[in-house]
Amino acid sequence: MSADKTPPDLDPVIHAQARLRVVATLNVLADGDEMAFGSMKELLGMTAGNLSVHLTKLEEAGYVRITKTHKGRTPVTFVALTRRGRLAFEEYTIQIRALLDNAGLDNAGGVT
Repeated sequence: MSADKTPPDLDPVIHAQARLRVVATLNVLADGDEMAFGSMKELLGMTAGNLSVHLTKLEEAGYVRITKTHKGRTPVTFVALTRRGRLAFEEYTIQIRALLDNAGLDNAGGVT
């Protein structure tokens, strides 16, 4: 990276590894679609407590919407990426690409 270019600021809410995995997973869903908490927990290999903590951070930032409902008598929690979350993830990917593009590699993959 040259001295005149400052690295982009990465969104600290998304940048945490577990939250990045959550947002990336939800981003592949169609706009408005949601995923059951249990399915997400299994897919990501996270404990319920750990996933819950990260979802709370994402919800506080306005990046996810959490809906609690019932399927019969069983409580079910659904998670969806909000429009704000989708835009934040898009911006995050732009920033991470810019960071990688300016990491001192030439086009052939060698160090400059």
